Amino acid sequence: MGTLSFTLLSIIFLLIFFTEISWAADAISGTQSITGNSTLVSKDGNFEMGFFSPDGSTNRYVGIWYKDISARAVVWVANRQNPINDSSGTLMINSTGHLVLSQKSGVVWSANPAKPIQTPILQLLDSGNLVVRDDKDENLESYVWQSFDYPCDTLLPGMKLGWDLKTGLQRRLVSWKSSDDPSPGDLTWEIDINNYPESVMFRGSEKYYRGGPWNGLRFSGAPELKPNPLFKFEFVFNEDEVYYTYNLLNNSEKSRIVVNQTNGYTRDRYAWNSVTQSWDVFATVPRDNCDKYALCGAYGNCIIGESPVCQCLEGFKPKGNLMDWSQGCIRNKPFNCQDKDSSGFLKFRSLKLPETAYSWVNESLNLKECKAKCLSNCSCTAYANSDIRGGGSGCVMWFGDLIDIREFQAGGQDLYVRMHASELGSKTKRTVRIAVIVLLVTVVVCGVLLVAHYIRRRKCLEEHAGTNGIIMNQNNAGQTEDLEVLFFDLDKIVKATNNFSSSNKLGEGGFGPVYRGTLKDGQEIAVKRLSMSSGQGQNEFKNEVILIAKLQHRNLVKLLGCCFQGEEKMLIYEYMPNKSLDSFIFDQRKSEMLDWSKRFHIICGIARGLLYLHQDSRLRIIHRDLKASNVLLDKEMNPKISDFGMARTFGGDQSEGNTNRVVGTYGYMAPEYAIDGLFSVKSDVFSFGILLLEIISGKKNRGFYHLETNLNLIGYAWRLWKEGRPLEFINPFLRDSSNHSEVLRSIHVGLLCVQEHPEDRPSMSYVVVMLGGENALPEPKQPGFSLGKDTVTADSSSNKVESSSTNEITVTLLEPR
Repeated sequence: MGTLSFTLLSIIFLLIFFTEISWAADAISGTQSITGNSTLVSKDGNFEMGFFSPDGSTNRYVGIWYKDISARAVVWVANRQNPINDSSGTLMINSTGHLVLSQKSGVVWSANPAKPIQTPILQLLDSGNLVVRDDKDENLESYVWQSFDYPCDTLLPGMKLGWDLKTGLQRRLVSWKSSDDPSPGDLTWEIDINNYPESVMFRGSEKYYRGGPWNGLRFSGAPELKPNPLFKFEFVFNEDEVYYTYNLLNNSEKSRIVVNQTNGYTRDRYAWNSVTQSWDVFATVPRDNCDKYALCGAYGNCIIGESPVCQCLEGFKPKGNLMDWSQGCIRNKPFNCQDKDSSGFLKFRSLKLPETAYSWVNESLNLKECKAKCLSNCSCTAYANSDIRGGGSGCVMWFGDLIDIREFQAGGQDLYVRMHASELGSKTKRTVRIAVIVLLVTVVVCGVLLVAHYIRRRKCLEEHAGTNGIIMNQNNAGQTEDLEVLFFDLDKIVKATNNFSSSNKLGEGGFGPVYRGTLKDGQEIAVKRLSMSSGQGQNEFKNEVILIAKLQHRNLVKLLGCCFQGEEKMLIYEYMPNKSLDSFIFDQRKSEMLDWSKRFHIICGIARGLLYLHQDSRLRIIHRDLKASNVLLDKEMNPKISDFGMARTFGGDQSEGNTNRVVGTYGYMAPEYAIDGLFSVKSDVFSFGILLLEIISGKKNRGFYHLETNLNLIGYAWRLWKEGRPLEFINPFLRDSSNHSEVLRSIHVGLLCVQEHPEDRPSMSYVVVMLGGENALPEPKQPGFSLGKDTVTADSSSNKVESSSTNEITVTLLEPR
């Protein structure tokens, strides 16, 4: 009887405990966990977190949903790419603040805090934000991790869509793959951080819808975004952050924005209708055919109600046939930069501003100054106010073709497009004739006065047109320091580099030579000049500019600007006074300047930069030429990955590719890439592993062969590891001063990265965790390229490679035409 009573009491206690977690608790500590049907509930009872299965699926996920709505509306999913297929899931927070989701087979998903904490607590806030914070921290809004930084397909009130420029964190929405599969789909919504940031949606890797840049009131392509009784919104753009957010005016209301690919690839704002107990659609984009990105091509204007909807801007004519507008429009009469009277500006009203990939912004200039600045630069094709509040302020200029324009009946913006002067004159004459005819018909008595007025006005207009038509030498001076990518004049680069003198030459790569320069204001720059023999044309050059301009991370070299004028094409980077990593680790004298703490700092920085390229940037970016000479060091010896001339981008879940054109550097290439042309994020992981081993040993992988064993660097490291003598691999200079456990862990990670088969290599996210953690690591398997100097792989190939060389060689194997 006593045993039965004890059992009943235990069951009652467990029921009370789980009821408390399910219906009252808004937080758990490291001593608790969420399993089975137990949940975490916000204090106001609005949101609930726990395990769920989508309708039609047996897979289980950890998610957050509105608690008091019967038709479950999931707003966030933790393990969206790694479902649990049984009932063994457990979500807990460990002693260092790591949020871990695991099942019987191991860890499924984890969230790592920005810093370790002693008394971690997991809390579901009333906003729907799941946060990890220190329970002893008096600041209740100081979070070391939060789900709002990693949104899924839903933007809730208070969430930020955009970028933390200090850390390189991007917050974007990615749709569910289907209604029963929350894994990332094809539709994404994000803030594109050009010089003039704008709202953009992608379908896969293709731009799908562009909301346009922020104009002070709203996104330029969203005139319907106005003050309303449901929510207020704002856009923040400063040196630290770029983001859009909104908040409800009445906290009792419910509203969310969802990117959805199951209902026709749309972004929908929903509002909860408490009367009908359903979600009403408040707004949807794309709205119509004119919202399709670049439907009418360059200089094409999409106008709903016209037939066809695509029309050329005045002064332009169709480039192709009227059934295919993808080629856009061309000028009726091109203007000549050498003719001072050849161009002026024509005003177009109620437009969505063009794509801002090649734009320039200065908030301090007024519209008149903006016009003068654009007129003085032959590459400038249009200008407008960057802020339309209070009559307008600020200056934005476009360089190159104007893409993705549409006309609204109301709510658009004024855009001033550069035209040949004759196009301006014809419009002026038509306007004056109409005015004269109307005035002569209605006021015959004043005919003589009107003719005189007409003559005087025409003369004045002609004089004014002559003034406006003056074209000065191309001059981009004044493109101020708050911009991230500038257009530099060739004459300024020539002066800065002392006419590309040999004494200013820093080196030369596959792209061309690199020169050190000093601008007029004293800023030091590095100028990479496209060589005529490099094989890169203007399209490739522009693509590289766009790619690098979108990369924002402290461990990637920063692009300051570009110059393309005539045959000259150049990239202008921040100058790295300590040059490249290879100049230190492979130099016997300078290597002693890098003790182990500095080397480990460099290793971790490179890993974080590579992780950003693979995972946190909009597209997966595979560098394909990571090596010591492509890692630059700033004055504090912080590493910055450089040279993206060979990089490849992937969209969505794509992570690997195949090529007949193998590019890269022998000694750093993964076996599957060098032999079969197969490249992936794991190819970069292999290169990182080589680089890590080089930093530890101070020896080049290409050119090192152990005299006694005839092993290369990888083979030598592998042999010492298998024989239990890994510390012999360390640069002798470091053996007495280094943290041996940290060095051993780094060697271990390096060998995991250079394993022969790509599926065995860790991802860069796992590499970062391993370098910073203390948990046991898996045993490495046989590396690739690890034996004697004539053997390509350890056991899967008998192919031969060329004899070794102490010089690094960047190679390009071209397929025959």
